[in-house]
Amino acid sequence: MLGGDENKVKRRRRMDFSGENMGCRKRLKGSPETFGECDFFDALPDDLVLCILCKLSSTAACPADFINFLITCKRFNGLGLHSIVLSKACPKMIAVKAKKWSESAHRFLKLCADSGSVEACYTLGMIRFYCLRNRGSGASLMAKAAISSYAPALYSLAVIQFNGSGGSKNDKDLRAGVALCARAAFMGHIDAIRELGHCLQDGYGVKQNITEGRRFLVQANARELATVLATAAPSALNSGSWLTWNPLLHHRHVAVTRCPLLSDFGCNVPAPESHPANWFLSDWFSGCEGIPAPGLRLCSHSGCGRPETRRHEFRRCSVCGAVNYCSRACQALDWKLRHKVECAAAERWLDDGGEIEANGIDGNGYAEEAMES
Repeated sequence: MLGGDENKVKRRRRMDFSGENMGCRKRLKGSPETFGECDFFDALPDDLVLCILCKLSSTAACPADFINFLITCKRFNGLGLHSIVLSKACPKMIAVKAKKWSESAHRFLKLCADSGSVEACYTLGMIRFYCLRNRGSGASLMAKAAISSYAPALYSLAVIQFNGSGGSKNDKDLRAGVALCARAAFMGHIDAIRELGHCLQDGYGVKQNITEGRRFLVQANARELATVLATAAPSALNSGSWLTWNPLLHHRHVAVTRCPLLSDFGCNVPAPESHPANWFLSDWFSGCEGIPAPGLRLCSHSGCGRPETRRHEFRRCSVCGAVNYCSRACQALDWKLRHKVECAAAERWLDDGGEIEANGIDGNGYAEEAMES
């Protein structure tokens, strides 16, 4: 009788123990990141979390990738706004869309710029200078990025100097524009190399040197092809479809959308990708948030988005008068990508105010030609 009672007690203990285990397993299954009221993320040191956030900030494909991480918990939100993290912001991480522009987006870009992000300085500088028409603050932010040897900022300041943007026609400084362009070209900026090549060919702001100018244009094309090869999908490269000959592409009335490097040879190389700041300008002035002032025009190159800051600031095509460009680089790119098959000769054309512009003379005071190279 005594032996039977002992067996019942043992069975009861085994049942209680197994019940505790089952309850524990259920709790662990319901909240896998906790154990004994302890959050595993709380055990991670701040420097490790900051390192992870810096990597995310520098490689994010869009702003949502970074924001979704910040809203995970209060600790990540606090560390994510650390100056070390924001200073590593890549262009796509701060690629704000024009239709979603708000004061909060403005403050976030300002916070990134104050943290030392050259990308944020350049992007916010472009937005302030061209979209918000705060010329002084925008130019100052771009200059801050240029001091850090950021090539897109150097080139944008060169365009401003060439056109005298934000001022009068007398504010143009061609030598300063060439100097800034040369610095950006030295750092490998393709548009700056192309712009410098055309300046040397035409003797614009620098002593004319046709041979050296052609060398810079060839170098720009070579770098453009190298960029395409580095970013293209392996399947596209293996198929070789982008290097196939297509004689129809030489026909003047066939529209093409290719990279300008091999367009004359019928190669289907994709067009270069524009900076997110340029896409913001294009979206902003295409009707999302604003339009240029009356009488002002946008650069006709689809990947640019820059507007005029005064009448007749941009150069106009002397053949058709239907397009205008902020720089020689934009004109050369758009000529190869699109305008070559659309341009039709016209003896004269009227501007928006009814004034005649003839002989290819635009507001910059010099003749333009349709660039073939």
